[in-house]
Amino acid sequence: MQPRVAAFTDTYLPTVNGATYTVRTWRERWQARGGRMDVVYPDADYEPDPGEHPVASLDFPFYEGYRLALPHTPRGVVTPDVVHAHSPFAVGLAGYRYARRQDAPFVVSYHTPTSEYVEYLAPDALVAPLERASERWERFFLDRADLVLAPSERTCAHVRDLGVTTSVEALSNGVDVEFFAPTESAGFRERHGLGDGPLVGYTGRHGYEKRLRDLVDAVAGLDATLVVGGDGPARDDLEARARERDVDARFLGFLDREELPAFYSALDVFAFPSPVETEGLVALEANACGTPVVGADAGALVETVDDGETGYHYPVGDVDAFRDAIRRALDERASLSEACVARREEVSVSRAIDRLEAAYARVLD
Repeated sequence: MQPRVAAFTDTYLPTVNGATYTVRTWRERWQARGGRMDVVYPDADYEPDPGEHPVASLDFPFYEGYRLALPHTPRGVVTPDVVHAHSPFAVGLAGYRYARRQDAPFVVSYHTPTSEYVEYLAPDALVAPLERASERWERFFLDRADLVLAPSERTCAHVRDLGVTTSVEALSNGVDVEFFAPTESAGFRERHGLGDGPLVGYTGRHGYEKRLRDLVDAVAGLDATLVVGGDGPARDDLEARARERDVDARFLGFLDREELPAFYSALDVFAFPSPVETEGLVALEANACGTPVVGADAGALVETVDDGETGYHYPVGDVDAFRDAIRRALDERASLSEACVARREEVSVSRAIDRLEAAYARVLD
């Protein structure tokens, strides 16, 4: 019998990011295997399904799309065999308290290195002390866990470097490779007026920490159209930069999930300049659709992108090298795409759930 799991997360639908996608997908797959996984999350403009439990929250004033919630566990949450927190903030703290109250093992997934975001959210004078404070809090919170799961070996090393003494294991978030697969994309191009030329693109949150301005500047020197999905606080500045650099850029806003395989398949190269990824799930989705990725040589993208196989790296902030890597990937698109498709099963969410089930079994042993 599958363990009953209570998952606690400070970011959930309708916010779209790697963490929300992972929590929702893992819940669906866990329940498809006959288990139960309830989710506690900050309330928002989202109608919960049975087993999803919102708690009162307010908009977070410094980071659009995130909410501040009360550290509270609502009535009706499953009596758990395992409590699994996906964030170290208020709702995650409620998960820790619930685990101790229920005498259940406490597992934490490390999705976001919060200290790396501080410089984008605080005045310069406060960056250093806030980074130290966030790292101390992460270390305290993660050491309360019985097991910490991180989506890449690179992120595991980061967690250990914080001084965390709890056992840390790598477990990829996984990609739904039945959904994310190479598909016909002519219709997508036509709907969005993208023409027949080379397309370089990105989709995800438009946060300043993602360094998307580097992407605009890199495409400025290429004979290609820049196609950007998603939204976020940096969007207006990115659109202005594209006009300033005379880039043929199309900002599509949030795409329906059903459109994403066609979006990825339409691109000749997926470009990912973010240095702060713990896995870079959108890069794996692009690869699953047969699209090579050019990514920053930093964070988890160091291992998510395999040079010469699924794409190429470039040094963070080096726009000329970024442009050269995109150009090389465009030239080698056919062979890179073949390698991407051959590796689809390695990154499947089914494999991730197999490993999650084994991890739960170990903490329950």
